[in-house]
Amino acid sequence: MASFDNPGYEQGEVIVQEPNAFAKILTLNRPQKLNVFSIEMLTRLSELFLAYENDANVKLVILKGNGRAFCAGSDVVSIARHFYNGNRRFGATLSEKAFTMSYLSATYSKPQVSILNGIVMGAGAGVSIHGRFRVATENTVFAMPETALGSLPDVGSSYFLPRLPGFFGEYLGLTGARLDGPEMLALGLATHFVPSTKVVLLEEALVSKVGSSSSTCDVALISSIIDEYTQRPAVKNNSACQKMYVIDKCFSHNTVEEIFSALEEETKINTNGDEWLNSTIQSLKNASPISLKITLRSIREGRTQGVGESLVREYRMVCHIVQGKLSKDAAEGVRAILVDKDMNPKWEPSKLELITDQMVEHYFGKLDDDGVWKELKLPARPNLLPENVSA
Repeated sequence: MASFDNPGYEQGEVIVQEPNAFAKILTLNRPQKLNVFSIEMLTRLSELFLAYENDANVKLVILKGNGRAFCAGSDVVSIARHFYNGNRRFGATLSEKAFTMSYLSATYSKPQVSILNGIVMGAGAGVSIHGRFRVATENTVFAMPETALGSLPDVGSSYFLPRLPGFFGEYLGLTGARLDGPEMLALGLATHFVPSTKVVLLEEALVSKVGSSSSTCDVALISSIIDEYTQRPAVKNNSACQKMYVIDKCFSHNTVEEIFSALEEETKINTNGDEWLNSTIQSLKNASPISLKITLRSIREGRTQGVGESLVREYRMVCHIVQGKLSKDAAEGVRAILVDKDMNPKWEPSKLELITDQMVEHYFGKLDDDGVWKELKLPARPNLLPENVSA
């Protein structure tokens, strides 16, 4: 077996390691930027995934990140910079690449093992959560924090969030709450939990053993290999996973206003104070009001849609956000949270009650095909899995 650090391996924003003909290791390599996706990075990743899918020898693709992040999402700072310079189409182009890669992961015919040993957010979740195997560690931090940035959870999250237990997906999507590795495992966002000290051993075992199978897609073998290194850690006592009853009670409501009211009622019941409850309410108060409105509807629509449908709809919504015809909250959120870091975004509209049903409906309307803003066209996939077909 070839050494993992062979200098002959392809370097760049995606490090390519091919230790043998059967297993390929792809490492996202923008560690100083938490491996956020550039257009070039997503293009290269898609090319490699398709090449390996068409290679009869390849039986496994391992995807991981260099540094303390798997991937913190798309490069929203670059999107905002282009937005301010008048190039609003840049954000749509980057999103198109991220959505297409997410769809490729969701419909991939070869086993994909994502090693989530660090930060997993936004588009980083899109290229991993849709895949077959998601390995979390004690270093994993998962979140979909888009409502705090004036946007919405996308890359197919409106497909996987509502398929979490109860209404936990609504809680995650609206608040941007963070999860650790044990919590991801408990909720099913991760398929396995492996201590970070054993990740290299796991990779070596996968690479050395996967070639022994006569099958081109031996999911059972790969699962059994990962199982050898897997632990089942308990979630911490103050975990949101311990709040499932309250989450279901509050986040099952039909409107954001009703969710707020239900949470406020819970504070009256818990008169001694509840740190989780107060933090949840504050997260909602800090978020863009229009982002909250469109995110709730997006997740609810995703409950009855396939992953492809969800991606097409989300892309449409992202384009409307980038166009900024009704609100420029996305640019303002990036400015306040990521650029100036004053943590004081000025949302417009500033309150939930100022947002009409017609304003929300705008984000779900089809794009005007003017040659610039076009509907997302997902590639034809010959091996669609039944659960990924439109409902």
